[in-house]
Amino acid sequence: MAKKPVHVEVERRKTHCPITRLYFREKAKPMSVVIEGIPVTAEVKEFSTGSMGWYVNGKIQLRVGDKVVSVQLGMNLTVVGSKELPNEEEENEDENGGEE
Repeated sequence: MAKKPVHVEVERRKTHCPITRLYFREKAKPMSVVIEGIPVTAEVKEFSTGSMGWYVNGKIQLRVGDKVVSVQLGMNLTVVGSKELPNEEEENEDENGGEE
């Protein structure tokens, strides 16, 4: 008779994001990403999920063997923990001790 697997719940810690939304908005710049020698620019983005980071999309040509194929490119670079950052109103409340 085979033993049943035992499920153990592991508590996962959230990663702390060391910057604020305002800091990201002020300091983040577009970045260059190179894919197979082809430079593309990832633009600064605040995603609909609340996360912040960079996004690039478009089409590039890549070689597969001796053939060239068109490739649809879509890439997110997400700041880990940014989704949980407070919005400006919450940041202002924290700085003012909860008072406006």
